Amino acid sequence: MTSPQRPEPVGGRDAAGARVSLLDEVRSRIPVAVRPVPPRDRLLPSWRDARPGRIRRALALAEAAEAGGWYVVGASTDLGPDRSTIRHVAGEEVVLWRDTDGSLLAGPGSCPHLGALLEDCEVRGGEVYCRWHGLALGRPGWGRWRTYPALDDGVLLWVRRPTEGETFTDAPTITPRPPLERSIAAVVAMPGVCEPRDVVANRLDPWHGSWFHPYAFSHLEVDEAASTDERLVVDVTFRLSRRYGVPVRATFTCPDRRTIVMTIIDGEGTGSVVETHATPLGVGADGRPRTMVTEATVAHSGRPGFAVAQRVGALIRPAMRRTAARLWVDDLVYAERRYEVRRRGEFL
Repeated sequence: MTSPQRPEPVGGRDAAGARVSLLDEVRSRIPVAVRPVPPRDRLLPSWRDARPGRIRRALALAEAAEAGGWYVVGASTDLGPDRSTIRHVAGEEVVLWRDTDGSLLAGPGSCPHLGALLEDCEVRGGEVYCRWHGLALGRPGWGRWRTYPALDDGVLLWVRRPTEGETFTDAPTITPRPPLERSIAAVVAMPGVCEPRDVVANRLDPWHGSWFHPYAFSHLEVDEAASTDERLVVDVTFRLSRRYGVPVRATFTCPDRRTIVMTIIDGEGTGSVVETHATPLGVGADGRPRTMVTEATVAHSGRPGFAVAQRVGALIRPAMRRTAARLWVDDLVYAERRYEVRRRGEFL
């Protein structure tokens, strides 16, 4: 007589055939952890770890990274097929429009006829029509008016302009991203009174996260053993509420001197990236520099439920943009203050 088999525990088995409890299976499917925000009086100060010399060394290495003359000038979604728009790069007006195949075209922002600003002009057949007299400008140019190298990478718009100390490259250095067709991308842009280096320096100081952004981050630790001046490795919990969060491991790297990228390398959203690009706009009426911060979040997950999130991406992107904008309201205070302190020759 055979003995009755014990019932299989609720939860099933993993890929190796080992039994998995229901609790373990739930944990594998839901990345949220119970991780309360530490009370402020128990939050350990991070100023000893955020060493100014360390940040300066990392910034020097970032500024040595070649950018090839390329600048981010907006999100791919900023530009439709029928109208032009103007962007500014280092004090220069640049007009953007789309060719018949949807590719990005760019050129000087002034019409070569009588200098009209080529903002919000009609685009037909790959040509932008000046609003004053209807002069059509396209890829071949007109007289001395010539188009600039430009690229739409599917998330961001780029333009190449002559830049002191930079050698032209055929294309910008684009950080590895998860497949766009299986991701949700959102872009936010905010101007600040600072220079690009102040924006990059802000992100080269991850130690401020838990103190300056407690609504967004907690339990932040830089893994010093795994980090170098060129690559910071950080363990951090993204806050969902004061009690719940999503712990991840991420890296910060600078593919060029005006860009810093956070890449999730372990935990929920592995492969997702947050790209922060700093484009100099020029000098304001007060004689101080203006910089546009353009941040692209490309979120990805291998979980089956992420496909559902993609289908309602139009509802999710505004929330992603609000989160990024809230962080940059704070971080521009940091970057602008850093510029002001540096301008006065204090501390840095």
